Amino acid sequence: MARWDIFCSVVDNYGDIGVTWRLARQLAAEQGHVVRLWIDELGAFVRLCPEASVDAEWQRWSGVEVHQWREPFPAVEPAQVVIEAFACQLPSAYIEAMVASGTRRLWLNLEYLSAEDWVAGCHGLPSPQPGGLQKFFFFPGFVEGTGGLLREADLLARRRSFQADAQAQQAFLQSLGVIREAGARLISLFAYENAGVAGWLDALAADSQSTQLLVPQGKVLADLQAWLGEAQLLPGDQRRRGNLLIHVLPFVAQDDYDRLLWCCDLNAVRGEDSFVRAQWAGRPLLWHIYPQEERAHWDKLEAFLAIYNADLMPEAAAVQAEFWRAWNAGEGMETAWPALLEVWPVLQRHAEQWCDDQATRSDLATTLEQFYLNWLLYAA
Repeated sequence: MARWDIFCSVVDNYGDIGVTWRLARQLAAEQGHVVRLWIDELGAFVRLCPEASVDAEWQRWSGVEVHQWREPFPAVEPAQVVIEAFACQLPSAYIEAMVASGTRRLWLNLEYLSAEDWVAGCHGLPSPQPGGLQKFFFFPGFVEGTGGLLREADLLARRRSFQADAQAQQAFLQSLGVIREAGARLISLFAYENAGVAGWLDALAADSQSTQLLVPQGKVLADLQAWLGEAQLLPGDQRRRGNLLIHVLPFVAQDDYDRLLWCCDLNAVRGEDSFVRAQWAGRPLLWHIYPQEERAHWDKLEAFLAIYNADLMPEAAAVQAEFWRAWNAGEGMETAWPALLEVWPVLQRHAEQWCDDQATRSDLATTLEQFYLNWLLYAA
């Protein structure tokens, strides 16, 4: 058992805190480590852990010590393993304490998830730091030679049990105010602002099969409001247009969001955390990648499509890729959606197979643990 410090700087969404909170919980629960999670914006954390306090200097949830990251940074003993998530800069006082301690500590920069082919070559590389310290780059990923994906040990067993239990699904959906209608497909929608929403909603409303669209509170609600011609949508609101029934849901805790994904036939997700969880749901998905300057995100999108679609028949791969490109371009969804339905059974089988294939690789928490154990041998 070791002490781990994880630092998270919340930028403008919930992906960073979502990943670090899941990781911290897993390291504590499955690896038995003492974990401190330092967060500079507790308001975002409270959205994921509603029982938490937005004001407490430190609090304990799910076996994890959650601390406010403030300046001046308090005088604390640095942990044996230090993770700066997504290139957030550690407090200078903390780095000085690491140098002054004279004790070797494993310092990791946990990078953003990417399927680009250079990732495996950079995973685990050292970076010398002032004061005799050394930092290592740690890349999550989808292929051998990377850090893998976050996945709790019992996640897929819990998911399959839930998906096989119609009553459990019904009870969960009812707790969110959703009554599943006979013959309707369920789609969850969690996305950034997207000009393509209107075209997709038009297609869903005109579809021969009814759709229930489950939309947790978030940025994409503004686009739904514009399409409906309404000033504000609130949790609990329902709106029907043609064969489309929209349900506005509250922002839910992570475990409930997992269950929401497990209930749905298609999951539209965004960023990193929900993107990975949708893959573990074993259902077709649609990824809204975080937009970057100079369109750098398109390279990341195409890199993932290349490996995700690699085992699909060419026609289905082309249709799915066009669907994702239309969504991220914000145009063309009204034609991309009907085309997707033509290959739907193939995509359903493929999503489950992808999930199974990814599950054969070590998960992110386990690879971090193994990296630490290997480092201990090297450091000795």
